[in-house]
Amino acid sequence: MINSKKLLLVVYVALAVAGVILLTAGIILFTPLRQRLEWRADAGLTYLRHVVQPVGEMPTPIVAVEPLETATPQPTPTATMPAPTEVTATQTPLPTSTPTALPQQINLPSPPFEGQDWNNCGPATLAMYLRFYGWDGKQTNISEDLKPIKADRNVNVEDLVQYVRANAGWLNAGYRVGGNLSLLRTLIANGIPVMIESSYVLPEGSLGILGPQDDRWTGHYLLVNGYDDATENFITQNSFVSPDWKVSYSQLDNDWQSFNRVYILIFRPEQQPLVESILGDNWDVDKNRQQALQAAQVETQNNPQNAFAWFNVGSNLVYFERYVEAAQAYDKAREIGLPMRMLRYQFGPFLAYFHAGRNDDLLALTEYALKVTANSEETLLWQGWGLYRQGKTQQALENFQKALEARPGYGDAKYAIQFVQNNG
Repeated sequence: MINSKKLLLVVYVALAVAGVILLTAGIILFTPLRQRLEWRADAGLTYLRHVVQPVGEMPTPIVAVEPLETATPQPTPTATMPAPTEVTATQTPLPTSTPTALPQQINLPSPPFEGQDWNNCGPATLAMYLRFYGWDGKQTNISEDLKPIKADRNVNVEDLVQYVRANAGWLNAGYRVGGNLSLLRTLIANGIPVMIESSYVLPEGSLGILGPQDDRWTGHYLLVNGYDDATENFITQNSFVSPDWKVSYSQLDNDWQSFNRVYILIFRPEQQPLVESILGDNWDVDKNRQQALQAAQVETQNNPQNAFAWFNVGSNLVYFERYVEAAQAYDKAREIGLPMRMLRYQFGPFLAYFHAGRNDDLLALTEYALKVTANSEETLLWQGWGLYRQGKTQQALENFQKALEARPGYGDAKYAIQFVQNNG
């Protein structure tokens, strides 16, 4: 009997070889079919690369802490997103946010479903969210703007919110962290779906698996538009799986925690008083972060072996520029153990170690993250800053240029190139 892993390897080899041959020969002219083949070819080649060079586990912290050098540039973190633009709106009756006052079941109309294209859950989910409000675009409208290179495997919440503000300005958009199940249910009960970023475990044999040792943990966006207290299930639009996909309250909260329970809100201007009332103190970005920090700290106390809770402590401390403490929280998360792809989606550790003067940790993590996601523009950028701190100016510039190639128009990479060229 053939070993299942060997059989999977044979399948990936066949997909990769067939894809490369057909694409090179130009046989496939029909665009949707070509895109599917490109996806499979990339997945097959990625799998093979990780068979030959397994990634392994994330490196543990380096104990030695380097002193800060005042002459080294300090890139500005981009974790802060301002609250939605203030508007003059007709006052809407304010709801109660008391969970006991909520209906037992709410199922908001599901927008037209769109399964995701290659590495495209963010644009696909955002497209469905906007369709809820009557937008008539497709995920390709969003991805062509935010990730014109299909192999780009991540779109940040900041970018998704900015897309709405720039291209659907008749709607308000913003994001917060530290959400909870009661808040989700309250927003949905008041007619507002919620987009969240959470984790998802890929089924065995899925495209995008990184070799036989892959933990299959990945990031994924969901649109949550219904709930049922009787069955304790949320109704979600899952671009990777299906429309109206049910996920239990406990599973959603467990998966959501690994992304600091971040949530995107899109709503009509006249709904702003309603949203402000529901969010309460969380409407204020700084207060929201403080509450999220406190909640994550409590979770570390309740379960000191919860790596995601420690990671969230670090991320919220980065927001407040408490980098040394943030680095220590990330240290704890790394010691406990984090998934292979964690640094594909969240970059707080890069900021923390850079600003805390721990350049060896920064370079160790960016090297690891690039083994997982070779074209991550954020990782290329921060590895470049680590190299610059070492005095390797030319290598730093090469990294910044690669980041710009991975994401054309990437503002942080443009700034880095200009800074290094002007300062040597």
